[in-house]
Amino acid sequence: MSAGGSSAPAILWDLDGTLVDSEPLHEQALVATLEDEGIAPADDLHGQLLGLGAPAIHALFRSRFGIRRDYAAWLQRRWAVYLERAPSLRARPGALQAFEAAQALSWQQAVVSNSNRVVVDANLAAIGLAGRLTVIVAAEDVSRPKPDPQAYRLAQQRLAPRPAAVLAVEDSATGARAALAAGCRTFFWPQSPQAAPPGAVFVADDGASLQAALVQGAGLPLG
Repeated sequence: MSAGGSSAPAILWDLDGTLVDSEPLHEQALVATLEDEGIAPADDLHGQLLGLGAPAIHALFRSRFGIRRDYAAWLQRRWAVYLERAPSLRARPGALQAFEAAQALSWQQAVVSNSNRVVVDANLAAIGLAGRLTVIVAAEDVSRPKPDPQAYRLAQQRLAPRPAAVLAVEDSATGARAALAAGCRTFFWPQSPQAAPPGAVFVADDGASLQAALVQGAGLPLG
């Protein structure tokens, strides 16, 4: 496989929970929006929300907990808590090594996230990847978040030159379904052991196995 040019593959990375270990901070921010209104959420709340976009989470909070804040005010509060603490975020173990290995091969790399752009930028800055992505697709760029494939399709449209293969890495079943529906060769790297969505080409146990599988998977026949 040659590096660079139209023969090089591209990787579309999910961000939260995949490149950056941000899920605990997302949980803290979501809990804060509930505690503001005197609501104590269940311990397993975040697991039920993994991979969902902000509109879906707000709608769920409205129906389940009866929160009073409208969407704009709720989102502002959520991100205020998150951004205050974001500088302390770290990359998921093994993620940066896989990223740098792909960079060394001149692969295009993109981020496809359900988070708003201000959060995406804060996450990338915290782990030293600001300015290093070919393409960024955030919540504002699409009308339908994951599990809809719109974000992944948009990222593919923005890649130039056209890659020989498009790989996606996701930590949630919700995101993996979106990537699969967009036609990506999808590598599933969950935070905890779980069954991969049908169609995923690999389930990674750690960053090292992910890195090896990405290089091997990029050479799979197209189609």
